[in-house]
Amino acid sequence: MTGKKLNGTVIVTYRCNARCSMCSRYKAPSLPEEEISAETIKKLPPMYFTNITGGEPFIRTDLRDIVGELAKKSDRIVISTNGFFVDRIIALCREFPQVGIRISIEGLEATNDAIRGLPDGFKRGYEALRRLKEMGIKDIGFGMTVQDRNAPDIMPLYEISNELGMEFATASLHNSFYFVENKNIIKDRPMVAENFEKLINALLNSSSPKKWFRAYFNHGLINYIYGQERLLPCDMSFDTFFIDPYGDVMPCNGTREKEVMGNLNEQTWEELWNSPQAEAVRRKVRGCKRQCWMIGSVSPAMHKYIWKPAGWVLWHKMRFWTKKKYSMYEIPAVRDLRDKRVTKEELDKRSTCEREGEVSDGLSEKSRSRLAEKGREDRLW
Repeated sequence: MTGKKLNGTVIVTYRCNARCSMCSRYKAPSLPEEEISAETIKKLPPMYFTNITGGEPFIRTDLRDIVGELAKKSDRIVISTNGFFVDRIIALCREFPQVGIRISIEGLEATNDAIRGLPDGFKRGYEALRRLKEMGIKDIGFGMTVQDRNAPDIMPLYEISNELGMEFATASLHNSFYFVENKNIIKDRPMVAENFEKLINALLNSSSPKKWFRAYFNHGLINYIYGQERLLPCDMSFDTFFIDPYGDVMPCNGTREKEVMGNLNEQTWEELWNSPQAEAVRRKVRGCKRQCWMIGSVSPAMHKYIWKPAGWVLWHKMRFWTKKKYSMYEIPAVRDLRDKRVTKEELDKRSTCEREGEVSDGLSEKSRSRLAEKGREDRLW
């Protein structure tokens, strides 16, 4: 056994009913008959936190069985969803009121529905949040993947989260096999960073220590979109893991190609986690240069290296007392672009965006063959 509780993410399906502009996973779905079963879930180790994600996890009508097994293993479970299947979300939370729900909302109504390509997506997501709130579910919130077209909606969404008394999370564009994308990129970095700056100052100005540390996370997002080295070490595959619909255990969802430590359908957890194959992946992680800044890798790192974000928070709270707010120009690369010491094109080269090259999707051969037969736009959900 690993000797300690881990942080896990379970990708229960690659099927998705949304058509997000920054994620092409819907074009490369998994086959239902290949997707991870509750029996395989039983083989997972003890976890202090588990995220259930997809695709869209509520496409699976047996999701309650998976949650039931994970509830025996994990101190906390949060499901990431687009909020479309409102009745399924409500039914599951009635049975498992301790489970958290995070609904993806990419902006105000028109912006969200355009980005996610999901008719009435905003209304359905908002309805799910409202009903969960009325039910007394505590661990609820929403988040957005910030990009050029929705950055101006960051503060309006944050204000809505405050009015509802809910969590508000942010991310930015990434390229990987998981998103089936390699061309995502922020075009107007100063504009996007300026909107992050407003959020960071609002978070620092709050009375919530949790929000102060969220400010640090968003500071890291500005750093990330400017192509800089991540602020904290990445320990994915050491105390954190992902498992995909095929039972493949991976370090994370941020790599260009899927990196496999082992397969839980075929191995015990102890065999897999301590295998030479797993060690080889860990060596790759230590040499990884992608500089991802996603909550799945950053949250564990913030806990593990707490003195770094804590020092940043303390410094900026002290500055607030002297009326000096956070500035995005604290990051050298932001100043360098402003002062023309670096060009946009040079920053673009530091990103994971690839103008050429084939996009990876992480599918099994069976899923890929079925796609070839049916056509990539065929809906398998």
